[in-house]
Amino acid sequence: MTTSIPGFSAPAAATGSPLAMLSACHHRIEAQCATLRRLVPHLLARGVDDEARAVANKLIAFFDTAVMQHHADEEEHLFPALIESMAGSDAICLRQMVDGLTADHRTLEACWQHLRGVLERIAAGECVPLLADAVEVLAACHERHMQHEERELLPMAARLLSDEDLARLEHAMRGRR
Repeated sequence: MTTSIPGFSAPAAATGSPLAMLSACHHRIEAQCATLRRLVPHLLARGVDDEARAVANKLIAFFDTAVMQHHADEEEHLFPALIESMAGSDAICLRQMVDGLTADHRTLEACWQHLRGVLERIAAGECVPLLADAVEVLAACHERHMQHEERELLPMAARLLSDEDLARLEHAMRGRR
């Protein structure tokens, strides 16, 4: 017997706290990676049924929207604000971190595009294999990336960014949505 695969009702982040909003998005991404993992055995046991098609559509919508907005929030607003906060200091380490996280985003997006094509076919009702290895690569890459951000980037942002920086970040994030 397979377990239910839906997993789409993660709570929204607290209002007024852009760093908490970013962290809450990490939790939603984790939940959707778990949903993607559950879809693999579901397809093997039940095939492309209505539930699998619905889940595939919801995963596509989530990763195409929420994850892409999250990457834009970081790359267009958080990363530049952090680098600006270090103006006049030796920000080489911070720039290396930001460059590495940005490179991670491109890797995650490439992994997602591969899986997206498979999910589109599942959503359309085609019986195509969703390979556990491909799902695991995406999920594990997200986990490593988010752990790095949670342990290093967000605490650094909390220390370095002014209230004005955080207000600008929040405004930009809300405007993107």
